[in-house]
Amino acid sequence: MSEFSVAALRSVELSTPDIGRSVDFYTRVWGLEIAARQDDKVFLAGTGSDLFVLELKPGREAELRKITFRTRSSEALHYLAARLMAAGCSLRRPLGPADGPAGGERFVVGEPQGCTLEFVHGDLTKPASVTANRPVRLAHVNINSADIEVLSTFYQQVLGLALTDRSKMMAFLRCNDDHHSVVLAEASKNGLNHIAFLMPDLESVMRGSGQVKDAGYPIGWGVGRHGPGDNVFAYFVDPTGVVIEYTAEVLQVDDSYRFRGPDEWIWPPGRTDHWGIAAPKSEECKQAQLAIVFAPF
Repeated sequence: MSEFSVAALRSVELSTPDIGRSVDFYTRVWGLEIAARQDDKVFLAGTGSDLFVLELKPGREAELRKITFRTRSSEALHYLAARLMAAGCSLRRPLGPADGPAGGERFVVGEPQGCTLEFVHGDLTKPASVTANRPVRLAHVNINSADIEVLSTFYQQVLGLALTDRSKMMAFLRCNDDHHSVVLAEASKNGLNHIAFLMPDLESVMRGSGQVKDAGYPIGWGVGRHGPGDNVFAYFVDPTGVVIEYTAEVLQVDDSYRFRGPDEWIWPPGRTDHWGIAAPKSEECKQAQLAIVFAPF
């Protein structure tokens, strides 16, 4: 069984031009709760063991500020720091104590296409629970790339993630038993495609989606079941234009999983998922998936 230096996707940090509205949406509508406030940041948690899964910081526009991964050990953290520097990544914060409420030891780098990545070990956690219709943790982050092969090589050869599947437009990479924690999407420019939040089950995706619709936010795509990963999905656009997803039933894999490439991930005309019953992706959702850029560091 593969042992990855990166153990899990922990959290994502976003800039928002309206922090009050964003906090209200993610707590009242999306199902997260405030875990901490620190300076001008708000930290939001799911029901799982991560102290927080989303950081919100005021900014002039919605941007992806940072993706945070938890490493398997302190040794893995130090190993990755050296490896990323040797690979030519820009060091944005050196190894040292993390300054967020979860603490731990961390370092921050810029990857080849400009996204800020944080790696942490020893951060605080909390007792986990499962609550119907509320997100447990992050499931994956999907990154747009103007050169998907370069970025996929970086995630595999430098960070040590495994490529589980490759469709025509996307590369799916894992760092644990989840089929994917990182998805890379071929796009005209680099940036954030969407953030997926893991729900307890299919029923929670359905009921959670109904609650978001009731609050005035239409489904951008779904509900459906993806091909790679076999996970259920429902996509929405948050108040500042960030695409977010409820997902559940992510395929669990190990080293025996058989990789499938673009020639095998083909749908019949007019179908974009296993079920084939979802309406086409909305234009708002399509545009939003290309609109969120990486925040300058």
